[in-house]
Amino acid sequence: MQSWQEYLRFVVTLTAVLDPFLAVPIFVSATAGYRSRDRRRLARVVTITVFLVLTGAALFGDALLRMMGASLPAFQVGGGLVLLLMALAMLNAHVGDIRQTRAEAKEMKQREYTGVVPLAVPLLAGPGAIGTSIIAAQNGSLLHQAVLVACIALLCVLVWLVLDLAQGIASRLGTTGLNIASRLLGLLLAAIAIQTMAGGLRVLFPGLG
Repeated sequence: MQSWQEYLRFVVTLTAVLDPFLAVPIFVSATAGYRSRDRRRLARVVTITVFLVLTGAALFGDALLRMMGASLPAFQVGGGLVLLLMALAMLNAHVGDIRQTRAEAKEMKQREYTGVVPLAVPLLAGPGAIGTSIIAAQNGSLLHQAVLVACIALLCVLVWLVLDLAQGIASRLGTTGLNIASRLLGLLLAAIAIQTMAGGLRVLFPGLG
């Protein structure tokens, strides 16, 4: 197992990557006219999907990387770049093309909304969250992976609470409040992204250290 600081860093990073506040206006818009029971059911479907996707990444991502011949440092650089692009979009209060392209947003409006796509994947459990889970689980023991899964479960409870209370959160915070929350998380995510990229670059290019 790693130190508790590393697990705390994982929780903070994944919270910033998931950014449930960014999903609030989309969830409210998609569930307009829904009964309270249907909104809660949809929030559960989204949360369970996010948990399954991120848990799968944490448990099997390492084996997938080895099968593809990708090294951890290279994945750190690539994953850090993805996180940085997401952070820049969050600082501008935008969803960003990494989470959802315009074509995907248009398709969402034209199709019946299920909750799995696009809110669970890729808006919440997208490339950034999957990459973060894979990097955290690299070369870890079963106990280490179990702690990571527990951290993911804890964050999914937070996601469920935010979505379940989305109507009230949206009315109380408004667009400005939600954007401020996303910008603060984006600033934090930018710092984490650069640190992740720096760690990978130091291994790939020892002279940089």
